Amino acid sequence: MLNGVFMLLAIPFSIYYNEPQKWDILLAGITTITIGFLMWFFNRNAKKNLGKKEGYLIVTLGWLMLTFTGTLPYVFTDTIPIYTNAFFETISGYSTTGASILTDIESMPKGILFWRSATHWIGGMGIIVLTVAILPMLGIGGMQLFMAEAPGPSADKMHPRITETAKRLWIIYFLLTITEFLMLKIAGMTWFDAINHAMATMSTGGFSTKNASVAYWNGYPIIQYIITLFMFIAGTNFVLTYFALKGRISKVFNNEEFKYYFFGIIGLTILITVIIVNFQDPNLVTGIDFPKPWGETESAFRHASFQVISILTTTGFVSADFTMWNSFATMLIFSLFLIGGSAGSTSGGIKIVRHVIMIKNTIFEFKKLLHPNAIIPVRYNGIGVPKHIIYNILPFFVLYMLIFILSAIVLTFFGLDFLSAIGATASSLGNIGPAIGSLSPVDNYAHLSVGAKWICSFLMLIGRLELFTVLILFTPFFWRKN
Repeated sequence: MLNGVFMLLAIPFSIYYNEPQKWDILLAGITTITIGFLMWFFNRNAKKNLGKKEGYLIVTLGWLMLTFTGTLPYVFTDTIPIYTNAFFETISGYSTTGASILTDIESMPKGILFWRSATHWIGGMGIIVLTVAILPMLGIGGMQLFMAEAPGPSADKMHPRITETAKRLWIIYFLLTITEFLMLKIAGMTWFDAINHAMATMSTGGFSTKNASVAYWNGYPIIQYIITLFMFIAGTNFVLTYFALKGRISKVFNNEEFKYYFFGIIGLTILITVIIVNFQDPNLVTGIDFPKPWGETESAFRHASFQVISILTTTGFVSADFTMWNSFATMLIFSLFLIGGSAGSTSGGIKIVRHVIMIKNTIFEFKKLLHPNAIIPVRYNGIGVPKHIIYNILPFFVLYMLIFILSAIVLTFFGLDFLSAIGATASSLGNIGPAIGSLSPVDNYAHLSVGAKWICSFLMLIGRLELFTVLILFTPFFWRKN
């Protein structure tokens, strides 16, 4: 029902731009609200005791239902008439991947472009986190849903009650979106472009209203710096953002994951800037023929910082075609496909905290070889990491890489070349958007076969819900009564 309400928010844009699709969007919204109402009505007296099994089912099936109903505006308006393409674009939106099959974005109706960005904004924080503030009113506890939605190793809470946590998350999310919207408008964007890019940035989604993505504003450095800043904030743990807004800055900079995140971005940005300035053809700094009014070094720094943060946070906005850069710089950017942003943020990917704990556990194993009787705990933020968290992270890594390898192999069967198959898999599973090969930042996913699009759609879903939430449904023991 909430999904249908968000669809109705696109109608004012269609009315303002005098588009005939407003009636189709209205029909899509009413249909979605009706479906939701009927599901609630016929199940209103059902047992409301939720366990972990029910949590996993509700999250996964909920996301699928969001996607199926989310395709209706595209289908009803006939803007994406082929259902496979409509499903791909929709799951790409809700999963905040930003991979698109649209070949001419700027020709799309404004109401549809707003809905496209809205799917990002809904999926960014997670529609389930929003509804945990409402479910208690129906007599349903929300903790199981929250844990299934955000099953990462971080257990930080800004408030002990899950409903209060959800409310605070959404207030921060909403205020940051409004702040970025106003800054982009003042910097020179139209109000329509500003609201769409603000929603896409804070959700780390990456859908743009322009064919060239953010490279369209290469002549407006201030716009790209604003988006860079908010991508950085969106890729930060929202609990830390809450502490920062409360003035507890020391809490932020004492966080181990944030330090790796912050200094990693600085180091990579400086390195890639030096590579672009000294080893790159100046005519290919952007990869797209736009002016660089503030000088070559500034342009190199701006594009390096923008693309490092865009890929690391899995936003996927494009200010430059990084596949046209020096091979070493391109490889550094691609390595970020397998890292991801911070736990507790709207970004996708493996997450930095998992990498940190994995590396620390590896060092721990080396020490154990030399001192087998020593008690050397794996510490994170100065606290010993429980064994069950380490045991959870290890299979996550193995499963992630196994899915990555098998999916890339399968995509080659559907006609993709080696580089494109690897890029599509890494991008879809990490919820990034742009890739390499035939799916470079200046290309799109329209040329993929039907089979390849459905595989990528599935990868986006399991990547967004961090593998276990979805894949556990395919295990026989999940369906046993005991």
